[in-house]
Amino acid sequence: MRLFEKLSKNELKELLVKCWMTHDGAWFYNCSKELGINVANKLNKAAIKSLSMIEIQRIKKAIGLKTKEIQNFEQLKQIIDDAFSVLKGEFMNFSYTFPQQNQLHWVMKRCFANEGMKRIGVIDEYECGVLYRVCCWLDFLGVKYKIEPTIKKCLLLTQNSCSGVLTFYF
Repeated sequence: MRLFEKLSKNELKELLVKCWMTHDGAWFYNCSKELGINVANKLNKAAIKSLSMIEIQRIKKAIGLKTKEIQNFEQLKQIIDDAFSVLKGEFMNFSYTFPQQNQLHWVMKRCFANEGMKRIGVIDEYECGVLYRVCCWLDFLGVKYKIEPTIKKCLLLTQNSCSGVLTFYF
């Protein structure tokens, strides 16, 4: 029996997400060493923006959502829940809730990106790509939003806590 047949769906997802994030981290590391942290941040955000449009389209297709733009909060909650059910690994160690209409609250307990950036010695200059990815989903979906706090650098570094609220406008 091959490994693919031995693994549960969740074990397979975890393995693939970890491999993908390892690739992402290795790519960032090599860019920062070769080109410097400022260029690595710029290229990382460009790659995230390109990727996020494709992945959210694939999620929409997989769940059968045919509208071009998200029309209401219920549709948005569905696509976020479905996207994270596939794309979030347990090691990512964050949670999110929808505490009230048109709001998402997130808490990143321990950030894999923060830990990786510390290991390669660039945490002081790293611009958060994790939350940028979610914002790119929203941009592609045509959802107007406000994020608080405003994020550029790692919130665990600048505020010692990574949590906040996305407020959506339909």
